[in-house]
Amino acid sequence: MGAPLRRWAHTQKQEYTRGEERPLGADLGAMGVYVGLVGAAAAAIRASGRELPARIPLGDAVLLTVGTFRLARRIAKDPVTAPVRAPFVSYQGTSGEAEVAEEVREHGGVKHAVGELLTCPFCMAQWVGTGFVLGYVTAPRATRLAALTMTMVAGSDVLQFAYDAIQNGALRPGGEAPPEDITGQMV
Repeated sequence: MGAPLRRWAHTQKQEYTRGEERPLGADLGAMGVYVGLVGAAAAAIRASGRELPARIPLGDAVLLTVGTFRLARRIAKDPVTAPVRAPFVSYQGTSGEAEVAEEVREHGGVKHAVGELLTCPFCMAQWVGTGFVLGYVTAPRATRLAALTMTMVAGSDVLQFAYDAIQNGALRPGGEAPPEDITGQMV
């Protein structure tokens, strides 16, 4: 049974990748780790006798959603979290306000899969969101506080971008930057 299954998996990989180096086995491993961790957490929650919430209030759902967005982006794109990503990626430059662009260092294998996971805010959101949900079930007050922190940071980011846009003439007719006086100061 093992040899035919390996041949089938190899054929599927060849047909899928078309010669490109893709870490399908490592991706499958990452999915296995995710399912294993979620399964273990669910079993621990069940064994503890905790009840799952019948519903999550809209305010908590929004708080957790925005917190998930901000924390996933912080992990995947923030310069301060680069040391976590550094073993798997290489710095390519900046990619936006306070964000970096990085490339996966090794193609194929576990390091490739981890590098893609750590640099993809959409991918990280699955893991972060799951962590927030598991935290919400086991320690709702602490989880709300952590999500609130990230939600506040996301709100601050929006205000920073709005302020920057206003400073750069977004509210002026035609969107031009404000004039400067002789000293180079904005007037």
